[in-house]
Amino acid sequence: MDCPCWLPLESNPEVMTKFVTCLGMKPTWQFGDVYGLDPELLGMVPRPVCAVLLLFPVTEKYEAFKQQEEDKLKKQQQEVSPDVYFIKQTIGNACGTIGLIHAVANNQAHLEFEADSPLKKFLEQTSKMSPDERAVFLEKDESIRVTHESSAQEGQTEAPSLDEKVNLHFIAFVNNGGHLYELDGRKLQPIVHGKTSEETFLEDAVEVCKNFMDRDPQEVRFTIIALSKDS
Repeated sequence: MDCPCWLPLESNPEVMTKFVTCLGMKPTWQFGDVYGLDPELLGMVPRPVCAVLLLFPVTEKYEAFKQQEEDKLKKQQQEVSPDVYFIKQTIGNACGTIGLIHAVANNQAHLEFEADSPLKKFLEQTSKMSPDERAVFLEKDESIRVTHESSAQEGQTEAPSLDEKVNLHFIAFVNNGGHLYELDGRKLQPIVHGKTSEETFLEDAVEVCKNFMDRDPQEVRFTIIALSKDS
């Protein structure tokens, strides 16, 4: 059976904020662009930051690195906290929505929701499921799919057709229990990138983003978005 396929989301913070607001998250936290990696530009990002999204090109170099990383993790298992919410990606082009779910699901202590929030309901219904079971549940969730489709049509650039190959991918970074986690629905599990704190989280996440850029120095198609408390 063919996997379902959605239209890709644009890396547009306003579209992302509207997406989660439409699904019942109160706009007390908002997505915003990270315009550069030097301390001065990072200093312009409103704090606190509870999640970072990275959009990057899936190149041959990246795929080779991903395979090496998987092989290494099979030999040296990382200790992943059971409190980390992780969902696999089985829907084509849904990485933007998967990234948003990862960002929100792992920050429910900070975020606020409307009483009838479809997103909060989805997180509650899937809280005890495995990452694969959550993926199947998302395939059947009409409210998230419809919101994704309308958000994908709202970006500043024309949405590509469903069958057009998109070689850009979204992942999320979160702080869980003082550890920096990379959450990518295409990977076998969350990846632990060492210790972090609420104060240093943005800088720590950006250091990992730099590794993605360094692996593909010819590439410029990188976008970093932060989920910050609305001041």
